Amino acid sequence: MNEILEKLEKSKFRSKFDLSLKDKEYIKQKGMDVIERHAKDFIAKRIALYPTKNDTKQTPWHGHPVFIAQHATATCCRSCLEKWHHIPKDRELTQEEQDFIVSLIMAWIKKKMG
Repeated sequence: MNEILEKLEKSKFRSKFDLSLKDKEYIKQKGMDVIERHAKDFIAKRIALYPTKNDTKQTPWHGHPVFIAQHATATCCRSCLEKWHHIPKDRELTQEEQDFIVSLIMAWIKKKMG
């Protein structure tokens, strides 16, 4: 995970994302277990299915820390998943792929939380 996060941090676009104070407070209030459940739910409902609805537009730019993490980790849409993580976009995601995505999102969030 650290290797992937380092590669993403070298991207001018991906590296600009950060958690706001409000996001960090939300994470502290809810706890990491709840945030991870939210991530699993967002991935299962917005990213994992095929065909995806509105590819490249299904993840909001703000409103939840997981959304920010998705953009930072290139797990925001099937096109980014294919480009950055070599996960084909022309089929449903496997459970293993969904678990990888959630793990990457959570690793980024934990890193940003310090």
